[in-house]
Amino acid sequence: MLSRLSRLSRPAAVAVCAVPVVGLLATVAFAPLPFTIAQPGMTANVLGENKGEPVITISGTQSRRTTGELRMTTIVATGPDADVDLGDVLDNWFRTDRAVMPRDAVYPSGESVKEIEEYNAAEMKESQDTATEAALAYLGEDADDVKVTLRLADVGGPSAGLLFSLGIVDKLDGDGSGGDLTGGRVIAGTGTIDGSGKVGAVGGVPLKTQAARRDGATIFLVPKAECADAKAELPKGLRLIPVTTLKNAVSSLVALETGEGAVPSC
Repeated sequence: MLSRLSRLSRPAAVAVCAVPVVGLLATVAFAPLPFTIAQPGMTANVLGENKGEPVITISGTQSRRTTGELRMTTIVATGPDADVDLGDVLDNWFRTDRAVMPRDAVYPSGESVKEIEEYNAAEMKESQDTATEAALAYLGEDADDVKVTLRLADVGGPSAGLLFSLGIVDKLDGDGSGGDLTGGRVIAGTGTIDGSGKVGAVGGVPLKTQAARRDGATIFLVPKAECADAKAELPKGLRLIPVTTLKNAVSSLVALETGEGAVPSC
């Protein structure tokens, strides 16, 4: 090959060498890549209804009428079997309302779409159970006497745990002094929760803050470990409050409502 190229003029040789490079670039441009494109998703007020059903239903004890909103937040991502090519990546890379994420960071690798859907549903169910456990433990309520049912259609994963727990606390105890935990505000947030009330990180926070502000929130509760991510693309008019535990989140909201005590910030 080298001897043949040596007999060609320089422009001709460059043209010949460029053919495989162009072919490679064309292949890369149209080949599926292991990425997912995400954007702000829906939010849901856990104190209200979702698709005609109350998100939180409590029996076995009296619950409160509440004002304000506690909105859990989501992101929407291209499906695990969607083809994302180089053009899609380049189109979305610099947009503040989109995120290009490794597919394995969003979906479990090596599983079918059905298996992933089942996995996300199981994660949501576990999140609801631990959110209930954490809220009742925080309030000192007997789980054998108080039954909490949580319903949230078409949402999977564990990231609504904190908001579920706060919703249960607000419906049972409010701010502890007869007022609402929200203070009548639209408050949004995200975060996993375990049975002891510890809040964990979730991912996709910059997109969730955009969804929250779009739907009227002025306060956003964020896992403390993700403060930097939340501040990166923070919408104007949205205040961040970092949280580490359910107790810490409740205390921050009470301080915000009453004006007594410090309200942490990122």
